[in-house]
Amino acid sequence: MGTMTALTVNGRLVEVDRPDDTPLVTVLRDALGLVGTRFGCGDGLCGACTVLLDAVPVYACDTPLWQAAGAEVVTVEGLAADGPNPVQRALIEHQAAQCGFCTAGIAVRATALLAAEPAPSRERVAEALAPNLCRCGVYQRVIDAVLDAAAAIAGAS
Repeated sequence: MGTMTALTVNGRLVEVDRPDDTPLVTVLRDALGLVGTRFGCGDGLCGACTVLLDAVPVYACDTPLWQAAGAEVVTVEGLAADGPNPVQRALIEHQAAQCGFCTAGIAVRATALLAAEPAPSRERVAEALAPNLCRCGVYQRVIDAVLDAAAAIAGAS
């Protein structure tokens, strides 16, 4: 079919047989069955497909498989390996998902933000999440949830 490519997804080493230019979102959803990562626009503009690639948020729709070779990929499923992480819990508590289509990408990007900046300001959270579009418009609830998650993480330390 293609070439065998090895990468680590959610802590598990996997090999996939796909062409090197296959979008990472296609590999995650179709080859690995990780359907939490959504296919939105396909042009790296909406953020629904955001995953972590070596701890950096990337659009999986325009990240070719070859770029993920040998890397650590974390999807929304990987955030919840031991149950919902603090960001996911806060998003649920704040009812910060209406249709839910964008929520996986937002949770991934917010988790990366809090790993890099444990106590961001409201403005910084809004800026960091700006690449993720939500048609339902729950941005204020999302920002509140991320700030609560930051507080929860700080309180657990």
